[in-house]
Amino acid sequence: MTDSAPHRTALYDEHVRLGARMVPFAGYDMPVQYPTGILAEHNWTRENAGLFDVSHMGQCVISGPGFEAVAKAMEKLVPADILSLAPHQQRYSQLLSEEGGTLDDLMITRLAEDGTLYVVVNAGRKDHDYEWIERHLPRGVSLQVAGGLSLMALQGPKAEDVLAKHAPQLRALKFMHYADAEIAGIRVQVSRSGYTGEDGFELSVSNAEAAKLWTLLLSDPAVKPIGLGARDSLRLEGGLCLYGHELDETISPVEADLLWSIQKRRRSEGGFIGAARVQKELADGVSRKRVGIKPEGRAPARDGTVITDTAGRQIGTITSGGFGPTVGGPIAMGYVETQSSVPGISVHLVVRGTPMPAQIVKLPFIPNRFKR
Repeated sequence: MTDSAPHRTALYDEHVRLGARMVPFAGYDMPVQYPTGILAEHNWTRENAGLFDVSHMGQCVISGPGFEAVAKAMEKLVPADILSLAPHQQRYSQLLSEEGGTLDDLMITRLAEDGTLYVVVNAGRKDHDYEWIERHLPRGVSLQVAGGLSLMALQGPKAEDVLAKHAPQLRALKFMHYADAEIAGIRVQVSRSGYTGEDGFELSVSNAEAAKLWTLLLSDPAVKPIGLGARDSLRLEGGLCLYGHELDETISPVEADLLWSIQKRRRSEGGFIGAARVQKELADGVSRKRVGIKPEGRAPARDGTVITDTAGRQIGTITSGGFGPTVGGPIAMGYVETQSSVPGISVHLVVRGTPMPAQIVKLPFIPNRFKR
């Protein structure tokens, strides 16, 4: 392959063998759907267990002379409270620019008693993120890219039962925590997390063992492979942000309605890159907010669609939109002026030049079923 050719995950041959339609995504050849199609894959995940290849995501570890030093270094980079992380606990956070915009969102896990942090970043931002993090780490704290690893997600109401057949102790794993497990002789790092709105797990495994684990999980009748198309419709129904859509370098976590991911101590103390904007917005409010939007007709509103008030004045923009199979109709997320962000307000979506009626609604579109 040339440098410009898409990369392939260790599961590429498995996707092709299963008849997946492969598309370029974030520099990788990835399965967008399998022969049954996006709708069937979406519904299967909501009712059973879907298996996703997310090996294109970036995995790295940040280590140093003890947990306190590593946590304090990370707290300079993200607004989450890292110092209070217990061993095996995980948190969602964001990398912010000096101006307070979002450079990426990421998952941070305290691996063990020695305080090493395991970090997962978005595929399309990983090179940027690694450079940004390394540039801002103090002497003695370092980042190592975790090469040679695959990442897959098993999501849905039957995911726990599937994994418990091989590792019964995983039933007790709490949401946003991880455990080291052995599944059919394969060493796996398992976290109870995911991006579908369902209960589920993410599994980090060596590339050499990835196909074996993938095949083993798919041998369970409750499990089917799921592509990027259904992954997107699932996370949209779950009201979950996607970098490059709901998050970018102009959007702050306060505007994105992610205040829950900034713990109380960090809100008051600050001390992280971008804190000035976050604390100002906490004190003074924001001019725009992320909201859910429900079109009244059957036509979906895609990202970039203009949102107006009922008088025709532009008040915002759709950032993600499509058909919600579980909802049974079109759904969308976007940003609107704060005064227009109250659920129940009527708006128009300008689709191909025609204003279509819609309503601001509360997120998520369906209740999240994370096992808390």
